[in-house]
Amino acid sequence: MTVQDVAADGIKLSDNAAAKVKSLLGQEGRDDLRLRVAVQPGGCSGLRYQLFFDERSLDGDAITDFGGVEVVVDRMSVPYLGGAQIDFVDTIEKQGFTIDNPNATGSCACGDSFS
Repeated sequence: MTVQDVAADGIKLSDNAAAKVKSLLGQEGRDDLRLRVAVQPGGCSGLRYQLFFDERSLDGDAITDFGGVEVVVDRMSVPYLGGAQIDFVDTIEKQGFTIDNPNATGSCACGDSFS
């Protein structure tokens, strides 16, 4: 995984992930959207990731540009995501965004949530 610049909040975005986000944003046809990465309560391990496009700006957001892709993290999620690496994989076995998070101490069997 080639990693782009490290964000102020510590998140890293791979070249593959940045390219996929650009492609998806192009399909949306809007130029006011950014990729928001958040940590929310839920899942069998206690916390779950959320990745979605958002036009909002919230107080305390950490915003970083990765080669034309703006990634936004809310202030409550920043401590959970420091050092996390976001990648996009497209193989015969799996397709989608992956998050390698050094702050996660465990995850559920389905890989949908972490603690």
